[in-house]
Amino acid sequence: MSEILSKKEQEILSKINKINEILKLRNGEDKLKSYNVGKKVHKKQVKFHKCKKRNRWVFGGNRSGKTECGAVEVVYMARGIHPYRKNKKDTFGWVVSLSREVQRDVAQAKILSYINPSWIDDITMVSGSKDSPRYGVIDQIRVKNVFGGVSVIGFKSCDQGREKFQGSSLDYVWFDEEPPKDIYDECRMRVIDKRGDIFGTMTPLKGLTFIYNEIYLNENNDPEVWYEFMEWGDNPYLNKKEVKALSSFMGKDELESRRYGKFRSGTGLVYPEFDEHLHVIEPFMVTPDMHDIISIDPGLNNPLGALWFALDYDGNVYVLAEHFEAGKDIKYHAEKLFEISKKIGWQTDKNGYLKALIDSAAKQKTLGSLKSVSELFYERKINVNTNVNKDIFTGIARVKEYLIGENGVPRIYVFKNCVNLIRELKSYWWGNGDNPKKIDDHLLDCLRYYLMTKPSLKEKKPIKTAIQKDKERLYRKIRYVRMR
Repeated sequence: MSEILSKKEQEILSKINKINEILKLRNGEDKLKSYNVGKKVHKKQVKFHKCKKRNRWVFGGNRSGKTECGAVEVVYMARGIHPYRKNKKDTFGWVVSLSREVQRDVAQAKILSYINPSWIDDITMVSGSKDSPRYGVIDQIRVKNVFGGVSVIGFKSCDQGREKFQGSSLDYVWFDEEPPKDIYDECRMRVIDKRGDIFGTMTPLKGLTFIYNEIYLNENNDPEVWYEFMEWGDNPYLNKKEVKALSSFMGKDELESRRYGKFRSGTGLVYPEFDEHLHVIEPFMVTPDMHDIISIDPGLNNPLGALWFALDYDGNVYVLAEHFEAGKDIKYHAEKLFEISKKIGWQTDKNGYLKALIDSAAKQKTLGSLKSVSELFYERKINVNTNVNKDIFTGIARVKEYLIGENGVPRIYVFKNCVNLIRELKSYWWGNGDNPKKIDDHLLDCLRYYLMTKPSLKEKKPIKTAIQKDKERLYRKIRYVRMR
């Protein structure tokens, strides 16, 4: 926002946002109707839905379409509209993710995208508002069944521990990524009474685990076990150029699991390209016209991370400063952002606001306030943009591009004083499923949000002439003067 909005204008903007939210959710019905019909059909997704086995698994890479078919299977069963199975009235099932955060960003988001709001009888939240469930963490969704009853979709996370998985009798359990064995065994007990289903969608990055033995090898010769491999080439909606770009940053072993969903032992660093001797540089004076934007990963009990980015006229990125602290409120963090900005000569706009990117989770209201994190920041003169691309896999590929650079020359450099970002880059490991371990990644999230606003180095760009570069320098200087 370039200027302070009046109270009435803010109310109008809030109403528009709510209308847009409803319109987005209403697409759920059309999305379900158009799932795997028409000219483009994901044949392996259809094969999964058609399978009558009670313990089905899809092993596939990120973007292969595996999570999509798991989410649709849940909605089919909850609504009582499964096209290939005998439907039940008032089903009760669980969606199991590795953590609450992964639940919100992956399985929960996918399921909500296929559910029309008119189908929802009620929502129980763990955190956030049920009026905007996609920004919070859901405990249960009560879905109207076509037979006239109500089905329950419950959400669980593995980090809750096995005890939280006891007691219920279930029609199905969907594992979005590989669970610990004790939770898997507990969930199998939950579906016995109703002769329910277990189905899982995962990328096998944990090595040769119990899933490898019990499902892939089927050591017990269980007649109800079924599995399928999905790779990027199976997904008719995935752009071939994107497949080529993603593949170019991976070695043979990594491609086996991340593209083809094959089992292999061991994991590795997410950013082996990062070289402290190459990418970390001594701070130097950066002119204000190179200042670009601040990127924030919000956290109150968890650390809040923020990075300050500059951009030169050749498209090189510089990380100038960082803020990294936990257990503080928005007021404290806002003061620190201004303090660091002043220290490095960072500019505000003509109304005294700092400009920043922030995780879209900042739209969610905090437990101690009726206002969202983004609203609280705005009140403290930090204008945050929540429209960020949070796709982890594509974001990681973009970071790798800038670390590798062109012709052996990196396109991103980190000032030596950004010690926490440097530590995260050096210690970021692939974890369970498609994603890295959700440990010490707050500043890396800031880095991804920012670089996803920049062009891919794979894109062919016209070479700028000296005159064009001079014009760009002049424009930036004029813009800087106007801001002041």
